[in-house]
Amino acid sequence: MSDHAPRHCLATHEVTNQPDAPGERDLLEDDLPLREALAREAPEWVARRLAPLGREVGSERVQALGEAANRYPPELRLFDRHGRRLDEVCYHPAYHELMHLAIDHGWHAVAWQEEGRGGHQAHVAALYLLTQSEPGVCCPITMTHAAMPVLRQSPSLASRWGPGLLAWDYDRRVIPPTDKTGLTFGMAMTEKQGGSDVRRNTTQAEAVQDGWRLIGHKWFCSAPMSDAFLTLARTDAGLTCFLVPRFTPDGERNAIELQRLKEKCGNRANASAEIEYRHAWAEPVGEPGRGIATILAMVQQTRLDAATAPVGMMRQALAEAWQHVRSRHAFGRALAEQPLMRVLLADMALEVEAGVALTLRTARAFDGAARGEPGERALARLLPALAKYWHNKRGPGFMAEAMECLGGIGYVEEAPLARLYREAPVNSIWEGSGNVICLDVLRVLSHHPEALEAVRQELAVAQGASAALDHAVSALERQLLAPPETLELRARWLTQRLAQCLQGALLLRHAPTAVAETFCRSRLGDETSPVYGVLPGDAPLAALLARIGD
Repeated sequence: MSDHAPRHCLATHEVTNQPDAPGERDLLEDDLPLREALAREAPEWVARRLAPLGREVGSERVQALGEAANRYPPELRLFDRHGRRLDEVCYHPAYHELMHLAIDHGWHAVAWQEEGRGGHQAHVAALYLLTQSEPGVCCPITMTHAAMPVLRQSPSLASRWGPGLLAWDYDRRVIPPTDKTGLTFGMAMTEKQGGSDVRRNTTQAEAVQDGWRLIGHKWFCSAPMSDAFLTLARTDAGLTCFLVPRFTPDGERNAIELQRLKEKCGNRANASAEIEYRHAWAEPVGEPGRGIATILAMVQQTRLDAATAPVGMMRQALAEAWQHVRSRHAFGRALAEQPLMRVLLADMALEVEAGVALTLRTARAFDGAARGEPGERALARLLPALAKYWHNKRGPGFMAEAMECLGGIGYVEEAPLARLYREAPVNSIWEGSGNVICLDVLRVLSHHPEALEAVRQELAVAQGASAALDHAVSALERQLLAPPETLELRARWLTQRLAQCLQGALLLRHAPTAVAETFCRSRLGDETSPVYGVLPGDAPLAALLARIGD
């Protein structure tokens, strides 16, 4: 017998110059900007309660669940084997595990159970962490969380549905809500002919002996396996908000037919459906004819979550890139030691830190508004729109740069960056696309001047700390004097500038000088750039990179 191994067993090469597998991580402990923002913006209990979540989300087990939930997307099951309609969506077990992680620990309910005492800050910080396990799962969490302000507008509905919504138990069973231990909510607003212009909705609501019946279609229904949906339909009084349960009061399946699931660019783990209401039983919510005003209480909450998710995704992409460049060598040294790579990663770290600061400050405004503080209530009207617009505009380019840091392997599905890149546009589109958000900003400035005054007070606290910020604020004030027709043409610039000035002011007040001054000079000064990786020549790179973490 030959002493030589078979030719096909001989190794062709040795695998070297590759980073170690990620392993177990603590996403809260490793995130210095988040921990600092929580320490200043939130009560002490928030960080303490978040600590186990940070460890769990960073674990190899949960990261694998997020990967599996994307690799095996939900499937539509319209009929059972005998031809009876089911109208159900089947999810991979990984999806259900991630839903348990969020709901069984109360992150969908904490804003209301601790309202005014840091609950909104806890919810937003948890969503930021949960996003780094799997962003699509956060959609039903957000919808369930955001339904409460709408239910409160009809006390009888709140008393019947509220306890199930706030329950810390993910109950996936398709059974009447009275038999379940926990409930989830979805939303179905947009229609084919109108999109964001919901005033063009054609779904009709007909009053009958046992309540109301809806007839019509919805082009997008988020989280179609929810126990109830908030929707808009026309009555004699005008467009009205309705609650449509999956089961009628007599325990029968409601006439909500799923037409198909959307095959989306990203957001693969989450199901989005087209549906038909075929005389579906429903209950009105809020004042008849004021459906848009009623549902906006939900949209205001979902917009804050849509402003938070891109920052969480950017943080995840930054961590992936940072791990890679510290281990990968090229041209004689580690990528993390290459000057241009250091500038790029430092610039990206600045973006994440500014996003965390604005997101947590907005959440604090929500809690302040719940306590009845006028200035915080004014900020809560405006800040979600500013943060949602700008954070999402910065996301896609950020993901592309993170991919480049890894090179070819960043573009393949084994790395999470391809998934993050596909996911990046979705929060900019949902809950109001960019133009809609900017027009809403103009509406708030026009109808609620106290909101602009509250922003001015936030900026004034940082006055004199940075010449770049002072110059930017002066230019902003001049633009605000323009006539309405000019402001509409400049709405995107105005929204961007308000968001960036607020980010700069927050960093000047709370972040190290190296972070705050570099941010203001690179975003608001004479050396601004539309792409990442352009910082002032004297930027303190070592200090900025040290804040990324391990």
